[in-house]
Amino acid sequence: STLLFPLYEEHGENFIDMLDGVFSFVLLDTRDNSFIAARDAIGVTPLYIGWGIDGSVWISSEVKGLNDDCEHFEIFPPGHLYSSKQGGFKRWYNPPWFSEVIPSVPYDPLALRKAFEKAVIKRLMTDVPFGVLLSGGLDSSLVAAVTVRHLAGTKAAKRWGTKLHSFCVGLEGSPDLKAAKEVANYLGTMHHEFTFTVQDGIDAIEDVIYHTETYDVTTIRASTPMFLMSRKIKSLGVKMVISGEGSDEIFGGYLYFHKAPNKEELHRETCQKIKALHQYDCLRANKATSAWGLEARVPFLDKEFINEAMSIDPEWKMIRPDLGRIEKWMLRKAFDDEEQPFLPKHILYRQKEQFSDGVGYSWIDGLKAHAESNV
Repeated sequence: STLLFPLYEEHGENFIDMLDGVFSFVLLDTRDNSFIAARDAIGVTPLYIGWGIDGSVWISSEVKGLNDDCEHFEIFPPGHLYSSKQGGFKRWYNPPWFSEVIPSVPYDPLALRKAFEKAVIKRLMTDVPFGVLLSGGLDSSLVAAVTVRHLAGTKAAKRWGTKLHSFCVGLEGSPDLKAAKEVANYLGTMHHEFTFTVQDGIDAIEDVIYHTETYDVTTIRASTPMFLMSRKIKSLGVKMVISGEGSDEIFGGYLYFHKAPNKEELHRETCQKIKALHQYDCLRANKATSAWGLEARVPFLDKEFINEAMSIDPEWKMIRPDLGRIEKWMLRKAFDDEEQPFLPKHILYRQKEQFSDGVGYSWIDGLKAHAESNV
């Protein structure tokens, strides 16, 4: 945080766009008692703002820090700053894709791969023990594969060793546990499997809602296994994990994307998905881990990587069975290296499991039954 002051001194509020990474902060200028508050581009870190009855302004990373003192509070919008001098919000994050104009840059698989590798390498700068969350799906498997490839030679490796730790959660016998084990064996990670029961999940729901501060059904469904896993990861002494959030939004990875009538509609949908991430997967990834003091880092949501991926002609993101293109084909193809494979082909081209389904199908059913009997 001490690095912010010289930047602020020199550039004023314009310094925020020079920051890379994720943040929520309030900066007080004691010269005139003015302050600015700001939140990272995509809203990977949570932030809320409220107003007291006396006109006071309150800022907190959790809603529960505001509800006693504020007559009104709201989500602090990602990519914005609030200035006490202006008394309002201003969007500091203004990337080319934000306007939702259809891009036309030709697809260059190698450039996309390099951009993602760079995003992962950036997140290996750490002096704490860390690992990767590995569900065995495409996104987390790529995160793990790239991390394994670049771990040696980092300060972290010198300090903690070159063996990467990977973590997976699921019900006994679930699709994710099986797939993750296979990827972990291929990559040679030190793999940790955590199982939970439907009852464990149900018992945790109240805490999950307390920490995530949402009633969004899908978010809670997926936050619960992640919350249970984070506690166990933290108890092993691991302080940070790298995770695969954001890929489905950027590349149109959800199964309903096969209904996109044309590339224009698909592109607009990906833009809107990224803009909404802060209420869903970012909220889950941050709060389910932070509840136990674990930090999650998300390379797919790197500012430069998003710019790269969102500048490509969205024709390449279209699901085209006639051309043998399944969802996220563009990302899969970028890592399809015959000489030095990142992943085995069948994993690289494995179809999507939604996170909460991948942890075991009976989790959703058990949850529905529990809700039915109680509500």
